[in-house]
Amino acid sequence: MGRLALRLGLIAVLNLIVAFLIQWWTLIAIGPGNQTDALYAALAVPQVLLIVVTGSLTPVLVPLFAGQPRESMHRDAWGFFLLVGGVFLIVSAVLSVSAGLWVPLLFPGFDAVLHRLTVELARIQLVGMFFSTLSAVLIAAYRAHHRFLWPELAQLGVLVLALGVMVWALPKFGIRSAAWIFSLRAVLLVLLLAPVLGRFMVPDWGNAVFRSAWRRIKPLLAGTTYYKSGPLVDRYLSSFVPPGGLSILYFGQQILDGAHNVVNKALTTPLLTRLVDAAQAQAWREFRRLYLRQAAFVTVLMMSGIAILLTAGKLLLHLLVGHGAVTADNVELLWWLLVCMGGFLIGGGLGQTLSVAFYAVGETRIPTLIGVIGFSVGLLLKVVLFFRWGLSGIALGLTVHHLLNGLAFLICVERMVRAKIGGASQSHD
Repeated sequence: MGRLALRLGLIAVLNLIVAFLIQWWTLIAIGPGNQTDALYAALAVPQVLLIVVTGSLTPVLVPLFAGQPRESMHRDAWGFFLLVGGVFLIVSAVLSVSAGLWVPLLFPGFDAVLHRLTVELARIQLVGMFFSTLSAVLIAAYRAHHRFLWPELAQLGVLVLALGVMVWALPKFGIRSAAWIFSLRAVLLVLLLAPVLGRFMVPDWGNAVFRSAWRRIKPLLAGTTYYKSGPLVDRYLSSFVPPGGLSILYFGQQILDGAHNVVNKALTTPLLTRLVDAAQAQAWREFRRLYLRQAAFVTVLMMSGIAILLTAGKLLLHLLVGHGAVTADNVELLWWLLVCMGGFLIGGGLGQTLSVAFYAVGETRIPTLIGVIGFSVGLLLKVVLFFRWGLSGIALGLTVHHLLNGLAFLICVERMVRAKIGGASQSHD
């Protein structure tokens, strides 16, 4: 497992670097301003919906698929693939038709010209959202059978291709080409991952797996639709700041999200399957040892990242992004926002690690409740602090929100597992 984690970590780092270069090139070539603000604002709704889908489907489908006979897994994978595709085809179409209505409501700080550009870019990126939801089902099927490497390698290949096309297309065709590249890379990823489905099998949408999945997904969907809408709140507020501020905040959040993605793919993803195995064997002490050891490691890792940011972050950012259309003031603002969001690294990493302990035993209500309460507190903080400190207030609200979430996850998962250990001991006696 250590060797697998190392390989996944390496690929995740490469994915992070290439994804960073795509965002970097967009800022370098265009510059933080109205066009990039429109691009990232247009991405907000597709991004939130995708987070909701992957945050609900992956932790539910992996335990349900795991351990199934190959034929049953293929049949159920086809069923979820077609079901999710049908639902989000309708969702994408409705959002595309109505974009002229919801864009001005979500980004009231934009003027009429910027609203029109945002509508156009949103419609393009909704295509990518539809295909990304399909890839979530395919990735879950791979992970259920401990096939972790190919999905990450496929994503890396798609990102490298997208970067190459972006370098060529962006100076020639402008910001619209960036939106099309974001969407077309999602199409290509589905094509690369589709072989996991095998030959077509008629789904049995009434079987126990679908009933169990719906029972587990319902609380996640209800909660995550609310508490994963943070990007909408952030971009709603930052639409009122001067041009480029929204883009710089988004870019900073992408850097921190990238660090979380590395941890998720290298450490949390393999941890989920190991926790599922321990839970099925009723080995609760081993279950607890696994998640506590990983939580401690992730916390130390994230604190090291904050130390680097504080001591050398400003210099590194000037070297990395202080080029082209990005000004020195843009870099200073980016560094300061990253410092303000530093607690997001620790709290988000801790919550991400501990949440899989709930998913491994099929418990989705508790993590949903934690997310809803934490988001509500964070939302209030962001709004209050934004009117006091602008973009820095949004960043500080994000920090407090995720630190509280991480602590709540630790307390709740410890209570759950200690109860299971106590129950197992009494049964043995």
